Amino acid sequence: MKILSKTKLWTKDFIMITVTTFLVFLTFYLLMTTLTVYSIEQFNASQTQAGLSSSIFVIGALVARIVIGKYIEIIGRKKLLYGSLMLFLISSIMYFAADSLTLLLIVRFVHGAAFGVASTTMATAVMSIIPKERLGEGTSYYSLSTPLATAIGPFLGIFIIGHADFNMIFAACTVFSMMSIFVMLFAKIPVEPMTKEQLDSMKGFKLQDFFEKKAIPMASLIFIVGIAYSGIISFINPYAIEINLTTAASFFFIIYSVFLLVSRPFTGRILDKKGDNIVIYPALVLFTLGLIFVSQADAGWYIIAAGALVALGYGTLFSCCQAIVVKKAPPHRVGLATSTYYIAMDAGSGVGPILIGIIVPLVGYRGTYMTMAVIVFLSIPLYYFVHGRKTESIKQYSQAS
Repeated sequence: MKILSKTKLWTKDFIMITVTTFLVFLTFYLLMTTLTVYSIEQFNASQTQAGLSSSIFVIGALVARIVIGKYIEIIGRKKLLYGSLMLFLISSIMYFAADSLTLLLIVRFVHGAAFGVASTTMATAVMSIIPKERLGEGTSYYSLSTPLATAIGPFLGIFIIGHADFNMIFAACTVFSMMSIFVMLFAKIPVEPMTKEQLDSMKGFKLQDFFEKKAIPMASLIFIVGIAYSGIISFINPYAIEINLTTAASFFFIIYSVFLLVSRPFTGRILDKKGDNIVIYPALVLFTLGLIFVSQADAGWYIIAAGALVALGYGTLFSCCQAIVVKKAPPHRVGLATSTYYIAMDAGSGVGPILIGIIVPLVGYRGTYMTMAVIVFLSIPLYYFVHGRKTESIKQYSQAS
């Protein structure tokens, strides 16, 4: 307890990297919610092509993360971070010049790759800044940059479209990208020195050079629950239209963001003080209940309550599982562990809408969300076998180190 009170978390470097992460994710969500409409209006794209204009960004990020995890420490965090942020800015500017759907798709892929490298490198850097005994709390605070961007980005995109043209969207993204570079100039990027033996072990082409095996158990969990969460992201609007609860659905992510902002710092502290299981098991149960509430919704309060439950469930899982991954990884492979975790998250987000799109015609929206609830509930024994039975207290990590 004494150590927790004396160890400083809110350093200048931590704050600057967190703000930069927010700006990068803000650009991501601003474009994700507007590019589909832009593709249709500007290039007469089909629904499939318009969907690709959004999803190819995630594909670019996924490819970049698979490749870059091995090289974060070899090339250097600082070089990769500034290089990727510069490419992120250039890509934002290139939207003005994308005068065909093909060129737009190329820009989106490159933009996504830059996003993948930047977000992975920033997460790796901030994990080295957070005091180890406060890793759960620090990760929870750092991860708040994402739900804030999730709440503000779509709202800002809709507001701009309603008052200006799409060039204003691209101008806003360019400004945010420039701001991200400027803010990062005030942060010192920590370096994780590697021994000659560690560098030699990374040479050649081996699967372990692109994935951290100690991250795979928790990555597999976030992959599964990520599929379920993608069902909410992708299908809650058409579901709400079908059951005449569109007003309530419009408040879902606002409630989600509010509960995430309030709960994450507390859940992170509990993870640090009491261990992993006391956080992860309840989070899985709460996420299951949130999906059940969505599946049974026949009044607006079901959707509102689901927003709170999903925040306490999936929102907690996302940040706390990331903290667990970093704790288990060797210091010189934290970048690789972070990359592995984000790859699983992206894969779940990418595969989820496809799988759920197949299930919906068979059992309907209600049946689909109930199916997702069952899957998340069944991930409780999965967590037990891959991690839960092996850990009782956070102390084991400090003893291991």
